Amino acid sequence: MTPPPVSVVIVSRDRPESLIWCLTGVAGLRYPGFEVVVVADSPGVAAVRASRFAGRVKLIAFDRANISEARNLGVSQAAGEVVAFIDDDAVPEPTWLTFLTAPLADPGVAAVGGFVRGRNGISFQWKARMVDTCGRAEPLDVDEAQPTVLHPGPGQAIKTEGTNMALRRQVLARLGGFDPNFRFYLDETDLNIRLARAGMATAIAPMAQVHHAYAASPRRSADRAVRDLHEIGASWAVFLRKHCPEEQRARRWQEVQNDEHTRLDDQQARGLINAADAPRILASLSEGFADGRQREIADPPGVEPSQAGFLPFPGAQGASVVLAGRIWQARRIRREARDRVARGETVSLFLFSPTTRFHKVRLSPEGVWEQVGGLFGRSERDAPLFRLIGFRARVDQESRRVAALRDLNGADQDKRQHTAISP
Repeated sequence: MTPPPVSVVIVSRDRPESLIWCLTGVAGLRYPGFEVVVVADSPGVAAVRASRFAGRVKLIAFDRANISEARNLGVSQAAGEVVAFIDDDAVPEPTWLTFLTAPLADPGVAAVGGFVRGRNGISFQWKARMVDTCGRAEPLDVDEAQPTVLHPGPGQAIKTEGTNMALRRQVLARLGGFDPNFRFYLDETDLNIRLARAGMATAIAPMAQVHHAYAASPRRSADRAVRDLHEIGASWAVFLRKHCPEEQRARRWQEVQNDEHTRLDDQQARGLINAADAPRILASLSEGFADGRQREIADPPGVEPSQAGFLPFPGAQGASVVLAGRIWQARRIRREARDRVARGETVSLFLFSPTTRFHKVRLSPEGVWEQVGGLFGRSERDAPLFRLIGFRARVDQESRRVAALRDLNGADQDKRQHTAISP
C-alpha cells in the first residue's frame, strides 16, 4: 500500500531556536511524501525565513497565545490526507511518520498516537493511556513493538499527546478541528473525547517515537519549574463543563488543585521554586479556573478544505549509517557525521567512555543522532547497572536497539550501511 501524503503541523511560540531544531529533525524523516506547515509568532517566522528551511515549508504568521486556534490554522493549509502534529521543542525519529501512518491502512482507524521519550533520549515521558470524561488518565498495557487498535468503552477515550499524533484530515474536518477555548492545555484530550463519542477508533503505534525536550515557556522554566497555571486552570474549567458529569465536577476540580499543590510542594523541596512562589502560582490556577468558567461552550469553529497545493518537503534520501568511537575521538567522528548528514544520510553516532555512566541520546543542531555514555553503563534504564562488554559488541548492541527507529534494517539494502570506527 502506498503511504498516504502527510502534512506535519508545527505550532511555535516564544521558541525560535527550538523551532529550527525541530525542523532539523523533521528534515531527517525517511518518508516518501510529506509537507511541513509551521504556524509561528514573529520571532519564529523570522527564524525560519533566515534558515535553510525558507521556502520549503508553508509558513503562517500567528501571534496569539492559543494553540488550538493555531493548529486549526495549520490544518486549514494542510493538503495531506493525514495531518501529523509535533511540538516545536521535540524532534522525531527518522521513521516516525512510517510507523505513525501504518495503522491508518485500516479504514476504521481515525487517529494514531505514538510514544514520547524525555530529555535523556532514553526514558519515556508517555506511552499509552486511557482518559475518562473527567480528565483522569490511566496507563494502558499495549504491545510495545506492534500497533494496537483500541475502541474505548462508554465514558472513556484513548489519550494521544499533541507532540506525537496524527489524524485523518477528513476526520478533523468532520469534528470541527480543535476547540479554541483550550488555549494551551487539554486541547488534544478534548479532541480524544469527541473522537470516542463519535465511535471512532484510535491506534497506539509504539515505534512512532519523538524526543520531547520540554523547553522553557511563560508557564515553566528550562528546569520544568512551574511559573504560571492560569491557562491550565482555565482549560480545566472548560473541560469539566464540557465533558464531566455535573455531579462529579466539584470533586474532580478539588483533585486537580490537590495534584498541583503536591507538584509545587515537590518542586519547592527540590529547590526549583521558593516558598513565596507557591501561593502566587496556586492563585493563578484559581484565577484561570474562574476565567474558564466564563468562556462560552460552543461547537468548534470547523476546518475549511485546504486551498493550498501540496508542498513536498525533502527528507533524508541517503544511507542510514552507524559511526562509533571512543569519546576522545569525538571531534573527528563528529566532523564525519556532520558531512554525511549534509549529504542526506541518517547518522547514528555512538561515543563511549571507559566508565559506567548512563547513556544519553540527542539530535545535534546539524541533525546527527548522537548517543554518549559509558561503555559499561546503562542505556535502557531497566538494564543492569554494570555490564562487562567489549567495544564492538556494545556498538552492535546499541545499533540493534535503535535499528527500527533509524531504518538500519530497511528493505532498501543500498540505503543502509554500518561503519564502525576502530577504537
